[in-house]
Amino acid sequence: MNRASSDVEAFEARAADADLDDLRARLAAARLPERETVYRAAPDPRRWDQGVPLADLVDLVDYWRTGYDWRSFEGRLDRIGQFRTVIDGLGIHFLHRRSSRADAAPLILTHGWPGSIAEFTHVIDELADPSDTATPAFHVVVPSLPGFGHSDKPAATGWGTGRIAAAWVELMGRLGYSRFLAHGGDWGGVITTVLGGRFPERVLGIHSTLAQAPPGLTADGLTPDERRWTEETRRFWQHRAAYAKQQATRPQTIGYSLVDSPVGLLAWILDKFSEWTDTEDSPFETISRDRILDDVTLYWLTRTGASAARIYYESHGGVNALDSGLRVDVPSAISVYPRDIEKCPRAWAQERYRRIVRWRTPETGGHFPSLEVPESFVKDLQEGLAAVMAAAR
Repeated sequence: MNRASSDVEAFEARAADADLDDLRARLAAARLPERETVYRAAPDPRRWDQGVPLADLVDLVDYWRTGYDWRSFEGRLDRIGQFRTVIDGLGIHFLHRRSSRADAAPLILTHGWPGSIAEFTHVIDELADPSDTATPAFHVVVPSLPGFGHSDKPAATGWGTGRIAAAWVELMGRLGYSRFLAHGGDWGGVITTVLGGRFPERVLGIHSTLAQAPPGLTADGLTPDERRWTEETRRFWQHRAAYAKQQATRPQTIGYSLVDSPVGLLAWILDKFSEWTDTEDSPFETISRDRILDDVTLYWLTRTGASAARIYYESHGGVNALDSGLRVDVPSAISVYPRDIEKCPRAWAQERYRRIVRWRTPETGGHFPSLEVPESFVKDLQEGLAAVMAAAR
């Protein structure tokens, strides 16, 4: 049963000056390892073969300590509108920006790991009140996943993707949205798929940058490009997914470092921003230092390095998160970015997503398109959801 809207409370977060001073002191006192043994001068993608290069980390740590402005990000969250509500015994934090347009449709955006609500703060205004009045407008809801940001940390097991999707349905109903659209990537893509598959009476349709096929499909009939996608995805999970294995099996162990050391947290997350973006040498080719530090500082100040990692433990390590028999019959728009870590052929995706109304392979972008190519991302999302809504009528 939905609670009354009065159970949704406005929320403001202000980091204590003492916490920011402590962060700067820890950064100044950091003990760093020696330089990597595959040292190469920039630009060269092989500089990252052993992880985050020392020189890059030193530069970013110095900027984090002396130049980065956390208060600016806090102000941005307040301008959008922050709220909290308790669902299934857990406090859920979310951003909510209502459109001024009478024809706006409700839309929930779900982030993943190592992302956060910081992935979307700079695109919400254009989604809610687009500059082009012929473009669809949305009432935008952006929740923080359980254990992330200002949402509560679960005190017991059980908060996997299925339970989160059910909580999102409750959240949207509590806000007065009986039917809504959904978008996500990474874990947000998994949750969005669950929303479309399990709650078709509530979900008008979905847009996702992560299509996941049912297991056991063969490569027969795939194009050469699609075969290359499947091989790249296989190599990723075989050789580049140690982070997922660690967080799926021992999140508490890595969590001590992520909560105690800001440099450890930064390196753990920055490594993914480097490897998963459409860049040749550094993630800063497409994402500013401030955008990445907004995300990392949110993890640091909320002490959520361990609790966020547990989504892997709860959801069986990424590739096994979806029920093998789950099918999505609501209209679906799917975009596969060229440098994403998982790329699913359309023929495979159609085995799960039964009504793909728009399929797009953008020319640029990686795992974080809202940060890497924000204007293109917004346009793709608007056009994809327009196709979904047309098909849902």
